[in-house]
Amino acid sequence: MAVFLLSGFMATAQQVTPTPDQIKILTSEWKGERYPDGRPKVSDEYLKRLKNISIEEAWGVLRNKGYQNQYEGEWMVIHPDSTMTGRVVTAQYMPLRPDMEKVFKEKGKAEGRSQAGGTNSWPIDVLKEGDIYVADGYGKIVDGTLIGDNLGNSIYAKSKRGVIFYGSVRDVEGLSEIKGFNGWIKGQDPSYIQQMMLSGINVPIRIGRATVLPGDVVLAKKAGTVFIPSHLVEELVINAEFIALRDEFGHQRLREGKYTPGEVDSKWNDKIKNDFVQWTKARKDLPMSRNELDEYMKNRTW
Repeated sequence: MAVFLLSGFMATAQQVTPTPDQIKILTSEWKGERYPDGRPKVSDEYLKRLKNISIEEAWGVLRNKGYQNQYEGEWMVIHPDSTMTGRVVTAQYMPLRPDMEKVFKEKGKAEGRSQAGGTNSWPIDVLKEGDIYVADGYGKIVDGTLIGDNLGNSIYAKSKRGVIFYGSVRDVEGLSEIKGFNGWIKGQDPSYIQQMMLSGINVPIRIGRATVLPGDVVLAKKAGTVFIPSHLVEELVINAEFIALRDEFGHQRLREGKYTPGEVDSKWNDKIKNDFVQWTKARKDLPMSRNELDEYMKNRTW
């Protein structure tokens, strides 16, 4: 598979984006619905439920699964008290090399991509509602501003989300006034983008400490961003929701003096497990469906 992917990407290295088949191979562990471009389409339900999960819970699940390079922190957040989740559209930027940019622009023109303005508008053109525009701007701040408030308005109109840029933006004041828009960025500057070029859309990218693929789902909070492989989103959400329920139950029983801290913190005996099951059955506000909870508990080692 690795050889096939490498040869496929090299054969289409001058293309703006990989083919749908290449993206399907890259994200082959996802078995659900996909966009026409090949990206996994995780359901809106899980995007909504993911908002209630902490960065630490999401990171912990991924780390236990062997995905140890999915977190990036130290962001400047336009609205730091807001949470954003969505499906990733990636963009890769590089320092400008005229001969490469010429070929890239010619390919974009042949594909019917907009010739008005710069190529930094091309990733915006492919956004769908629920997408988040994630770009590797290699940390460039001065002359590295990937968008201003005009492009920000276009991004929000298409995606109803915002951006995560390992780079910078301009017009932060204007961006902050776009209702519903948010951005996780590495800086801001009044300069315009210069000596940079777009080198790929929906290609694998690096965002600081994280490796990001098209169709990943991102959880973005004040504490940082976690990029979740599409095939792990459902499991991660239900796992984190269960842990939150387990903790709530344990805290309540400790306050009531029904169990000792040692009993709650160690592997639960049958008495505590049965008590927990009855406690969940009495609740009308479970974060998951009853069926999801029952199926999850069948394989739980407690």
